[in-house]
Amino acid sequence: MQFKDIIGHHTLKAHLVQTVKDNRVSHAQLFLGPEGSGSLALAIAYAQYINCEQKSENDSCGACSSCRKYQKLIHPDLHFSYPFFASGEKDVATTYLEEWRTAFLDNPYMGLDYWRHQLEAGNKQANINIAEAHDIIKKLSFKAFEAEYKVLVMWLPEYLNTQGNALLKLIEEPPEKTLFLLVSENQDRILNTIISRTQLVKIPKFSHGDIKQYLIEEKAIPEQQANEIAFIADGNVQTAVDLIEEDTNPYFNLLIQWLRFIVTDSGLNIIRFCEEDFPRLGRENQKNFLLYTINVFRQILLTQAGLSQLVLLQGQELDFVQKFSDNFKGEQLEVAINLLEKTHYKVERNANPKILFLDLSLQLVLIFKYQTFPQGTQYI
Repeated sequence: MQFKDIIGHHTLKAHLVQTVKDNRVSHAQLFLGPEGSGSLALAIAYAQYINCEQKSENDSCGACSSCRKYQKLIHPDLHFSYPFFASGEKDVATTYLEEWRTAFLDNPYMGLDYWRHQLEAGNKQANINIAEAHDIIKKLSFKAFEAEYKVLVMWLPEYLNTQGNALLKLIEEPPEKTLFLLVSENQDRILNTIISRTQLVKIPKFSHGDIKQYLIEEKAIPEQQANEIAFIADGNVQTAVDLIEEDTNPYFNLLIQWLRFIVTDSGLNIIRFCEEDFPRLGRENQKNFLLYTINVFRQILLTQAGLSQLVLLQGQELDFVQKFSDNFKGEQLEVAINLLEKTHYKVERNANPKILFLDLSLQLVLIFKYQTFPQGTQYI
């Protein structure tokens, strides 16, 4: 994986390259970025650049022995750790190494659900177990085979839990020329004792333009469809890839119908929606629908503020935004966005979707139909 193979993040790539040139490579770094932001790909490209035998000005050469092995993820001094769905207590990450290589090489921007699908793990709980922690200690105790640095890339260390305590001393005082590159999506779920021992590298989500360009150039998607998908994906390449096979926007018609029932206070239809339509989506699509709705409402706020040049929507979606902006106030939209964000947070934590969406719908009825903003004990 070379830096040039990763879309966007030009400033961050230049910073990472400069740390190598200045000999300021920290032995433990935390690459923190949301799902689909390319944080895992960046960490691997960084490791490849560090161990490249013929570095160019801004990237690894891609041709030396080290680079060729890195590009296939088979370098003997490159180690991986990641959440898996253990079938036995002795399972470690290397048990699933071939599947891991295939998954990453097919989709460098993958998320946990994509990885789960590759292993056909169903609803099993992902984690990094104590056997894996001990295996990491064992692997890194050996001398490097051929590279200057041994590198461990740990994807999603938030799934390490208390087993991470076994690695604290190793992370704080690793063997010479050993690098820990931790790649996380949620800093709050990582052990504080691990965070305090790492240097933070913040990775932002991709811009709308980055995603759109990626879809047009790499996936041969027509511009208008790429624009739609990029808007829904909201900086997440994994979501964009998931949406490619959809012939039309899967959320726009659902949103229109739902809002029509809300603004007319059609109680029976709202209940049916929450009992049938929303649960049928599944957790990931529920999250994507909520994010899509949040982004649409934000586009409406931009329209109301006279910033139409920043509106990214086209066609039917743009017509909807313009009509909606004429009929509802910015205060209503801001409160609705706050409710949608809270619901998204709860969906991520596996709350009951029927209860969540019914509660959300009823509160939106109060906001858009009756211009009443829930407060105090009724704001549940």
